[in-house]
Amino acid sequence: MEKTSEINGHTVTNSTASTASTEHMVEEEKSAQEKMRSRCMEKALDCLKKNLLVIMTVSGVLVGVGLGMLVRNMDLTKAQMTYFAFPGEMLLRMLKMIILPLVVCSLISGAASLDTRSLGKLGGIAVAYFLVTTLIASSIGVALAFIIKPGVGAGGLNSNSLGLESVSSNKEPVDSFLDLARNLFPANLVAAAFRSYATDYKMVAVGNNNNNWTTLYQRVPYGTEGDGMNILGLVLFSMVFGVALKKLGAEGEELIRFFSAFNEATMVLVSWIMWYIPFGIMFLVGSKIVEMEDVVLLVTSLGKYIFASILGHIIHGGIVLPLIYFGFTRKNPFSFLSGLITPFTTAFATCSSSATLPSMMKCIEENNGVDKRISRFILPIGATVNMDGAAIFQCIAAIFIAQLNNVELNAGQIFTVLVTATASSVGAAGIPAGGIITIAIILEAIGLPTNDLSLMLAVDWIVDRTTTVVNVEGDALGAGILHHINQKEMKKQQQLHQHLEEELAEVRVEAVANTREGQETSPLVLHQLKEGEGTPEDIESVL
Repeated sequence: MEKTSEINGHTVTNSTASTASTEHMVEEEKSAQEKMRSRCMEKALDCLKKNLLVIMTVSGVLVGVGLGMLVRNMDLTKAQMTYFAFPGEMLLRMLKMIILPLVVCSLISGAASLDTRSLGKLGGIAVAYFLVTTLIASSIGVALAFIIKPGVGAGGLNSNSLGLESVSSNKEPVDSFLDLARNLFPANLVAAAFRSYATDYKMVAVGNNNNNWTTLYQRVPYGTEGDGMNILGLVLFSMVFGVALKKLGAEGEELIRFFSAFNEATMVLVSWIMWYIPFGIMFLVGSKIVEMEDVVLLVTSLGKYIFASILGHIIHGGIVLPLIYFGFTRKNPFSFLSGLITPFTTAFATCSSSATLPSMMKCIEENNGVDKRISRFILPIGATVNMDGAAIFQCIAAIFIAQLNNVELNAGQIFTVLVTATASSVGAAGIPAGGIITIAIILEAIGLPTNDLSLMLAVDWIVDRTTTVVNVEGDALGAGILHHINQKEMKKQQQLHQHLEEELAEVRVEAVANTREGQETSPLVLHQLKEGEGTPEDIESVL
């Protein structure tokens, strides 16, 4: 006999009820699966939206390599190569256009928004970090040059066999350092936006020798204005001007707000330019591959030098800098760096720390949550003075040229290389091939010929890519460390403030209790109680 049951007032058999419940369960499972799918789709789309620019930028590099290899076989003329590189040139021009307002406005608003004491403390920590990391980088470069010995056995290698033009530099090391100091204080701020000071030499007649037949000449240094923005001078002026505005108080507030608004507007422009980066990078990389002469001969001839330089960058950027960051913050450095893939790719393609500054600022604030006051204060300074990657390849290049000329360097000369590379990398221009000029200063300091610099210039386009990435990474991790230290200090101050408030609250409670005790035992209270004018509670509430 078939059992019956009632569902919604209708009599149904048990078999029908079980079928209905099974169908209901199947429907629930389907709806749950659909929800899971929609959630996964939402997450995937969300992830794609967040990382779209990164994916496009990396794809731009890969497509650029393929495009370059394809166009390379077409035997383009010099004019056609220029036209092919035009979209990449436009990217560099846009990035360089934004550097001046970005550096000046961000530093003025950053210096003005920070307290003078914290500004001095943060500035001191930043300078110490930059100097220590650059000195470590120089040491790595020297050590690798002596271990790998890129110049040993390459004595027959010269620029003529590779079809390279010679590069000469007759600048004295003393004048190079004096130029650094002169550029810190530009005589004309407007001119500093597009020109920098550089020493040149001329021969001046100083009289005749004893027999009056021969005129004696003396080499005299004189100042010239060379093309290229004097970022060092603009950085120092902007910082000091920001502090001066802060000191003005209420009178300086309007100008501080102006520079802050200018800076925010500049960052909006940066966000627009960033969407052009993948397209521009594609042609930048592609044009470099098309322009290459005989890359196989260069790489085989200078392979050990290239290998030593890139290995130094991997050690410093992949091990040393992350360890320093971890030592200060106790956080995973690679999760911090994963939010900065776009600026790293830009650095790799443009070979310019200054050109990477706009995208670095935007990504470090939005992806890594670094305080705007910290990032906009420290990153422009880092892009100018912190050149870890440059210090590595400059030391390797100097020792490579010494080995090439069969010169044994003594301890004093090695120390000179270390110190000169660390100090001169501060003034190195944040532009492609900016470090080659600095190598000339190191060579002059240890008394080596500069005619082999053309070898460095020949492969600089390879080495300069990893150099710029390491330079930029050092700036980013420095900003992360300063942000962490700042947050720690703020927490300490909040805890101290909270502790003081708690102590004051306890003092107030004790004071009230003592007052009440005094009131209850006073003759006035006793007198009122005797007369029956009110209860103790009434008297306390009134008093």
